[in-house]
Amino acid sequence: MRPTLRLLQDELIDKIIAEARDLLCTLGVEIHNRPILSLLADHGAKVDGTAWNARLAENLIDKALHTVPRTFKLYDVLGDETHDFRGNNVYFTPGSTALNILDSRTGEMRRPTTADYIRYVKLMSGLGHLASQSTAMIPADVHEKISDSYRLYLSLLYGEKPVVTGAFTIESFEIMKDLQVAVRGSEQALRAKPLTIFSCCPTAPIKWSDVTSQNLVDCARWSIPVELISMPLSGFMAPVTLVGSLLQQTAENLSGVVISQLASPGAPILYGGSPAIFDVRFETTPMGAVETMMLDCANSEIGRRLGMPTQGYIALSDAKQLDAQAGLETGIGATLAALSGINSISGPGMLDFESCLSLEKLVVDNEICGMTHRLLRGIEPHEDFPSLPIFEELRREKHLLIADHTRRYLREEITFPGAVIDRANRARWAADGRLTLGERAGQEVARLVERCKPSRLPGETKSELTRLMRVEARRHEMETLPTE
Repeated sequence: MRPTLRLLQDELIDKIIAEARDLLCTLGVEIHNRPILSLLADHGAKVDGTAWNARLAENLIDKALHTVPRTFKLYDVLGDETHDFRGNNVYFTPGSTALNILDSRTGEMRRPTTADYIRYVKLMSGLGHLASQSTAMIPADVHEKISDSYRLYLSLLYGEKPVVTGAFTIESFEIMKDLQVAVRGSEQALRAKPLTIFSCCPTAPIKWSDVTSQNLVDCARWSIPVELISMPLSGFMAPVTLVGSLLQQTAENLSGVVISQLASPGAPILYGGSPAIFDVRFETTPMGAVETMMLDCANSEIGRRLGMPTQGYIALSDAKQLDAQAGLETGIGATLAALSGINSISGPGMLDFESCLSLEKLVVDNEICGMTHRLLRGIEPHEDFPSLPIFEELRREKHLLIADHTRRYLREEITFPGAVIDRANRARWAADGRLTLGERAGQEVARLVERCKPSRLPGETKSELTRLMRVEARRHEMETLPTE
């Protein structure tokens, strides 16, 4: 039996959904994009162009919920399936868009470089419990106007896993789409085998900017999956109650579903979010707070009730170092998210309110993710009945270390973590150098980066990716790329 977690009764979920729909039809959604307002008006929404407001109609919401896919798949750069967002399937991906990296040599946060990003992509190839890359950090050695496309370029050039990414400008979508087409070989092939998921974020309360709403429409028209990342802040930019925040999150996500499905019925969506409470003592948005985790898990329940696969920013920490706080917040979040059946769990590797990536934390979090995957398999019998034969053997042999039953089921039943997790006795730990968690993690990062093999993407495809990126860089007066 697969273990599960539920926080909301169906009656409460239905009441939240009904109230959110009423908000969209009565109060409306603010959208700072004229063509999208016109699109909504053409389909029956009541639009006030002066206020940038669109009041939706019930049938418009119903139609969108009818056409949005119940699941979709994701594929790596070689075209092999890696994700099937069906039912309670769970996949982990690192957090995204960190401004800093934790330098393991100095213990200090600093701005990342291209070399840091390439090292991250190589590391990701060896982390088996993280199914996709993300554009995890922003290299500071390129022009800010190409930072979106450049991160995707490096991920596709050096790694093979699919990528969770996003665009901060309308203009950058085109080159990011072209990079994906170059990998797939044609527009049709990209539509058939999606390579990325784009994060599209409404603004609290119940608002879409020009950039994010246009990204949502552009992705829909190209059949590029999106994750709707609603970001209510309980007690600041959302009601302080968790139900009130969920209600706002539902309204914001539903408005995104309507926009996407009007642009292209059947466009794939993950119903997600990055909610947080607001800690009024420090004016911070703690991602490791248990209430933040509860919002993520409950939001996933609402998404499933609406018939969509789900996403959540969880399994990360607000700590500033790889310490006990980082472990407890990430471990609790990953476990709750997996038990809740969140399909795409974003967060591993992240510190400091989602603003800093640590490669050492990433390898530790990979082990946490592996433990949660084992938890989800639950407990099932394997030749345990009748029990008499195995206990007769135990009494006779005094142990079961080499029993046929042990050899058949050892690897299936028991998860053996990598070198970053210490399970040795004290004498052996001392003999091996008395290494701390951070030191073991640092060694594991170096080992995995060193053993990473080049991406199997064809050479001509890599050359085309570099040509496209070089052209984009020159548009912004960068004559060479740091990779060159």
